[in-house]
Amino acid sequence: MAGYLTTHVLDTARGCPAEGLRIELYRIEGGTRTHLKSLVTNSDGRTDEQILPEDSFATGVYELVFHAGDYLDFAKASAERPRFLDVVPVRFCMSEASHYHVPLLLSPFGYSTYRGS
Repeated sequence: MAGYLTTHVLDTARGCPAEGLRIELYRIEGGTRTHLKSLVTNSDGRTDEQILPEDSFATGVYELVFHAGDYLDFAKASAERPRFLDVVPVRFCMSEASHYHVPLLLSPFGYSTYRGS
């Protein structure tokens, strides 16, 4: 099995997928952070393509940067108070060729992530 990377972003405050949230993928190597790709979530809170497809997969340290503040402002999720979250960086290791799924559960004042399936 070849490795690949996906995500799913859910707006837990509104109880719906987080549509229109910008995500950036970086590879971390030897202290250098290299931008690989930018994507935007669709109406299901997923990206239309794999974040890192099988033909580009390599083991190593990666970082997904979720632009939560822009999404929350657009969704008017934190209208009563000033913005708390801006970007949510999630740094993780992919150590073998496998499906890596990194979901983000997002609300205006907190978030949670884990290795999904």
